[in-house]
Parts: sequence; structure tokens; C-alpha cells
Amino acid sequence: MSVTLGIDVGTSGTKTIAVDASGKILASASAEYPCDYPRPGWSEQDPDLWWSATVATIRDVLAQAHLKPSEIAGIGLSGQMHGSVLLDADGHVLRPALLWNDQRTAAECAEIEERAGGRAALTRLVGNRALTGFTAPKLLWVRRHEPKIWEKVRQVLLPKDYIRYRLSGTYATEVSDASGTLLLDVANRRWSDELLTRLELDSALLPPCHESPEVSAAVSEIGSEATGLVRGTPIVGGGGDQPAGAVGNGIVRSGVVSATMGTSGVVFAHTPEPGYDPEGRLQRGCHAVPGAWHVMGVVLSAGGSFRWVRDELGDVEVEAAPARGVDPYELLCDEAALAKPGCEGLFFLPYLTGERTPHFDPNARGGWIGLTVRHTRADLIRSVLEGVSFAMRDSLELIRAMGVEPDQIRASGGGARSPLWRQIQADVYGRDLVTINAAEGPAFGAAILALVGTGAYATVPEACDAMIQVVSQTACHPANRAIYDRAYPVYHQLYQALQTSFGQIASLTAH
Repeated sequence: MSVTLGIDVGTSGTKTIAVDASGKILASASAEYPCDYPRPGWSEQDPDLWWSATVATIRDVLAQAHLKPSEIAGIGLSGQMHGSVLLDADGHVLRPALLWNDQRTAAECAEIEERAGGRAALTRLVGNRALTGFTAPKLLWVRRHEPKIWEKVRQVLLPKDYIRYRLSGTYATEVSDASGTLLLDVANRRWSDELLTRLELDSALLPPCHESPEVSAAVSEIGSEATGLVRGTPIVGGGGDQPAGAVGNGIVRSGVVSATMGTSGVVFAHTPEPGYDPEGRLQRGCHAVPGAWHVMGVVLSAGGSFRWVRDELGDVEVEAAPARGVDPYELLCDEAALAKPGCEGLFFLPYLTGERTPHFDPNARGGWIGLTVRHTRADLIRSVLEGVSFAMRDSLELIRAMGVEPDQIRASGGGARSPLWRQIQADVYGRDLVTINAAEGPAFGAAILALVGTGAYATVPEACDAMIQVVSQTACHPANRAIYDRAYPVYHQLYQALQTSFGQIASLTAH
């Protein structure tokens, strides 16, 4: 029996699972850790927290499943993308990692586009525009603002790749996560020597780049002593959390699109070609499937908007839920179901933390628009679910404009647990929505990649076909779809109408 470990190094915690070749999850363990916010808009984390959590969860999983270390055929890694782990010549961490949601690098993003010859030239080189979350602008920021630290930097790793290093002593990455650095030539699946030269960054700072199922390292004696794993256990390339999560959802061929709602929301599509958009309106990258690529759009406050409603307006539901043995979100959805589709013209803009796709505007603000005395609390709640779904449709429409028309949309995350929200999504997207048997996301995808890399399956699609099944379907309701098709263009133009005001509002609260 082939058993692999999938390890997902998240922002709030690390999850490790053990999976057999049939797709059965034998054990799962998580360990949480804090994030630091030294200044407004800054987000940092100590990489040693990831390592401690990885060690603890590996040992927990082995104990839970009564697995002998020798039964682990391989390890797959996933994790938060874009972070910057800076190491010195001895492999020691020089400073806390700057994370994907760190916003300090606006000036460096502008510098990168200028050095590249403009946005269109940059997207031609690396497939993407410069965003504050990406790794490259973080490196330029450290070089400019912390020169004494920068002088000591000899290796740059992404979060999951730091765990690979601690497990194996090997510096390595893979193409899907490297796509989020802004330093990978996405079309050719290799580091961009041209952009590195223009940015005056030494290519020796970056590790060798593998395909995601490819064995890239093996557990060392030190890694074995820390985790209990057998020395020599193979470690595959793995994947960034979104590409690995897509593998875990079976998004491994054209026509199948995922709509994942955690705190943020992601619409992810497999593509057989890298494509090109001079405006960089969607994030593009190498897929964790060798020889394939992906496009994705990101809504920064998807489930986060609903959580805000729960935290700020749902005191009654939070208090009542434990006695009724349900989640507060279920009670909020019960009330939202009392409102009519479209909420009689009430719109919610879910830009509570700015927005990425398609506006790329950190100054964007959330709000309800269209309120009248007829509107009820049920309308307020339902309009949030609809507004987030409209924001996800923004990304879906960009994917459709590329010529990628989804045959099936797979829902996952918190937005897939509510029958009401699944129905709203199906009606807003204009497609039937399905859910699958796997709910472990990136960790499951990483374990699948390890199964392929260690020979249990020949290809990633073959593994997904064997391990992933559709378990529910929510049919698009034609009458509701007609309502949302009329409302969506109104929603879509609200940002344009308010863009200038958003900037003015941001200036009022600037420190």
C-alpha cells in the first residue's frame, strides 16, 4: 500500500495528512501559529514556526494512523505562495518572511515595471503584472531598506521550500510556486534570466526549479531525527497552495474550473497553453500538472466578508448556535434565504480589504448600495452572499474571455458548505455547481503529487481520476439566473463609478 504525506504550510497554521493510493485520508493533524503585523499593511512570519508545526503534525499523523515511518512512500509539500525566506551562507534565516498579504512594496512594483520596459513587457517576460504580494518586489524592498541584511542573503526560498530545506538540507522549488515570485519565465517554465538581469538580482539566489511531481530531495539524517521519518524518504516538488489545491479538486484538464471560497476567493482554470494578456488581469502560472498552465482570479474578501457579517452583525446567531448544535453561519443563511434573489436591487461590494481581480486596487472599499426602507436584515445578509458571488463572476468572465468556457464548476471551501450559497453561486455563474469527495485542499493535492512522483500513478490526471469523485450537484435555476444576469452588469459598473471616491476615502484614513 502506497501512503504519502501531504504537508500544507498555511498562513495561520500547518496541516499534514496521510493518504493512501485510493484517496482515503488515514490521518490529519494541524498546528496553528501567529502572524506579525509590525506596521499597517505589513505582514511577517517567523519560518521556524512553520518548521515546529511541521514536525509536530508529522509525528501526530504517524501516531494517529499507527503508521511505521517505513510505510511512508513519499512527501508532497504545499504552502502559502509569494513569501520570502532569506537565508545566509550557513542556511540561517536572516529576518522574518514577508508574506503574500504584505502591502509595503508599491514603489518596488512600479520600479519593476519600469525596469522591465512597461507592464506589457513585464507580462511578456514572466506572465504577470507586478503585485505587492509577489516575491520579487519584496527582495527589492529589503535591498533598499535593509541593506545590511541584504548583503548577507545567499538563498531565497518560498515558505514550503524552506520546509523542504529543513527536512532534507536541499535547496529546491518547483514551477507552480515559482510562478508567483514574478521571476519565473512562465511560458518556458524556467527562471527569467532577462528580468533577473534588469533587476540586478543574482540568479544564484534562487534554487533549482523542478516540475511538481518530480522527486526533488530526500529526508536527511537531521530531518529524520526531528520528524521520525526514514532517512531517504523522497520529497517531490509539490505546489503552491492554489495549484496544489486545484490538483486536490481535480482541476487537471480543460473545461473544469474551481471556485474556492476561504477568507479569499479563487477562480482557477487549467489551460493547455500559457496565454498572454498585456494588462495582466488574471494571475498566470505553471500548473502543478507537468506541461500545463493555469489562470486564476482572486477576490480578497470572499468568505472574509461573510465572517465580517457574523462577527459584527451576528451576535444573536453566535449566541444561539451552540445550544442548537449548529454553526452560526447556518443560522445566518437561514435568514438570508427569506430574501428574494437579487434583494430588490440591493448590492454589496465585498472590497473590505481592497481588491485584486479585476481591479487591483488596495483603496477599494466595501459597502451596500441601493438600500431602501423596504430592505430587511435578510436582504443585507443575502446581498453579501450575492455580492461575493458577483466578484467571483468577475474572474470567471475574464477566464471566459480567454476562450476557456467551463463545462463544470467545482465548489470548495466555506462557500461550498452552505446549500443556499451553492445555489446562489450556480445561479450567478450560470452553470451547475458540483462538490467532490475531498475537502483537504492543498494538502490532499500535495499528497497526490507525491503518489505520482513515487510511482503509484503515471500522471497527475490519472491519479485524480482514481481518487476524486463528484458527490453532489447544484443545478442552475433558470429564473434566478435571469435575475442575476440582469443585475450583474449593474454590479460590475459600480466599482468604476466609485473608483475616484474610493481613493479620496482612503486619503481620509491615511496615517
